[in-house]
Amino acid sequence: MKRMLRIIRDLLLTALILLFLGLVVVRLDGPQETMSGLPRVVDGDTLVLDGKRIRLVGIDAPELRQVCRRGGRDWPCGTEAKGYLSALIGDAKTTCEADGSDRYGRLLAVCIAHALELNSAMVGAGYAIAFGNYEAEQSVAKDHRLGLWAGDFDAPRTWRQTHGGMDEAPHIPEGWLGTAISRIGSWSETAITGSE
Repeated sequence: MKRMLRIIRDLLLTALILLFLGLVVVRLDGPQETMSGLPRVVDGDTLVLDGKRIRLVGIDAPELRQVCRRGGRDWPCGTEAKGYLSALIGDAKTTCEADGSDRYGRLLAVCIAHALELNSAMVGAGYAIAFGNYEAEQSVAKDHRLGLWAGDFDAPRTWRQTHGGMDEAPHIPEGWLGTAISRIGSWSETAITGSE
């Protein structure tokens, strides 16, 4: 009986994995989502546009509460990064092309305002660090000691790890997929240990 239950469990788990992989492939091959309008700036790498949270892909800006050192003094680099992004956008219509989302449910996008790519501009001005893209812009910012590079700072990722992370909760899919993912974890542990 236990052997039969394990076989059924393994078959169901295999089917769920294949279904999940199929959804990933569909997501990867799916079209990009384009949005335009006047965004609300959340921080140096996050916007809200058309009611959707957008993360500027390929960059990592200081968190709002993050403080850096410049000229031997503390300065609110997180607040300044947000202010710089706000100034870049001004009252311009902003267009974002999203392709996927992060674990917090934010769309990952490249955004443009005033014919200026915001992702690149934030790194080029030193108000964000390269995070998978924009290394050339970061090199220029470092050489000219712009923004964060004018002083001492913790990389935003390091700062989040030592100061309790982001103020956003991770995104868990809604509906049957989120429920299925949650149940698989608890069901497989129960089946293996034999306890509930």
